[in-house]
Amino acid sequence: MPIKVGMISLGCSKNLVDSERMLSKLRARGYKLVVEPGEADVVIVNTCGFIQSAKEEAIETILELIQLKNEGTIQKIILTGCLTERYKQEVADSFQEVDAVIGIGDNRDIISILDKVLAKERVIHFAPKEDAELTGDRIITTLPFFAYLKIAEGCSNNCSYCAIPKIRGPYRSVPMEDVLKEANWLADNGVTELVVIAQDTTRYGCDLYGESRLPELLRALCAIEKIKWVRVLYCYPERITEELIDVVAEENKMVKYLDLPIQHCDKEILRRMHRPGDETTLRNLINHLRERIPNITLRTTLITGFPGETKEQFNALGDFIYDMKFDRLGCFAYSEEEGTAAAEFEDQIDKDVREHRAEILMQQQADISAEKNAEKIGSKLTAVIEGFDKWAECYFGRTEADAPDIDGKIFIHSERKLKIGEYIQVEVFDTMDYDLLAEEIIE
Repeated sequence: MPIKVGMISLGCSKNLVDSERMLSKLRARGYKLVVEPGEADVVIVNTCGFIQSAKEEAIETILELIQLKNEGTIQKIILTGCLTERYKQEVADSFQEVDAVIGIGDNRDIISILDKVLAKERVIHFAPKEDAELTGDRIITTLPFFAYLKIAEGCSNNCSYCAIPKIRGPYRSVPMEDVLKEANWLADNGVTELVVIAQDTTRYGCDLYGESRLPELLRALCAIEKIKWVRVLYCYPERITEELIDVVAEENKMVKYLDLPIQHCDKEILRRMHRPGDETTLRNLINHLRERIPNITLRTTLITGFPGETKEQFNALGDFIYDMKFDRLGCFAYSEEEGTAAAEFEDQIDKDVREHRAEILMQQQADISAEKNAEKIGSKLTAVIEGFDKWAECYFGRTEADAPDIDGKIFIHSERKLKIGEYIQVEVFDTMDYDLLAEEIIE
């Protein structure tokens, strides 16, 4: 009877791609893959260690698995990912019941590590993080019609609040021919929507080719016949070029959507974050994007309570958000991460104040989102079907304006049976919080 292996992938979509590559290796070796950890003989946890809440989730997951192991439900536990890469020996020492603690550079050798664990050896090993795979076969674990396409590993931006460069190493672009090979493979296996990701997609190619090659890459992805939508996330505002704007504006397969993680608008705060730009340049960029691409959806992320943020700077950020009216916005209270420059700043702000400020901006954004959604009533949109909600007795999916897992849904009434991954035309007739309600248009 084949050994059953389960995978728990925590954190971001970039981590998920790493998990999918490990799953492919496991299946190729003949292991039986199971979804529920409680049904597995061996459970691999691809951890996240980016901010405090992610670390807490990872630790809680590990403790739950240790309990299952002590009860005899599962036999072996393997830990990898950002938490283990960041805290190495500390994780190994803290969780003695775990059978392997490895770094992200070891994921390529998951088979040999599993062999050792099954032979009752405890494996503690951390290969160079630069050994992390940039490409390779995958098992798609998302809905079958969309997949994340990771075009780079690591980060070289060195923002003062972020531990990613220490965890993942410097920015390393995947050669364009490898990206396109993977994209074509995804398309041949039923994927119609590509979601392009990296820590900073706009930096793509600078290390290999001496300049950003993201616009060229996106045009090549749009040229793949079976692909219907190409979406790009994590575009740093200072690297949004006219060439990139041209691609989003001109290519029919490019969804009119950009994700701009600005973090703040105050120049002084941005400098302390080691980020360029200021309120004026951000306002100009956003206005220019909307002028060039009138129907564009803009998403951003913000940090409140960064060390030294005054009430005046926070209020200015609120005014900026009110004026800019982003279509999508996520706001996070600053997380003090050991090993980062910002953690050493003396003017740390009380955690309750950080969180309260984030709540204020998210409530402000809820009002903006409600207003934006109300404007969509009566509009005709393309939606892709993700499933059927038996309680609401209707289908649900996403529009061009919605990235998987992070944005809202559109709930759709249809007189016919729809398939997951089907693209249909709908008319919006109402809204519900961050979501839309629509009817399929039957022609």
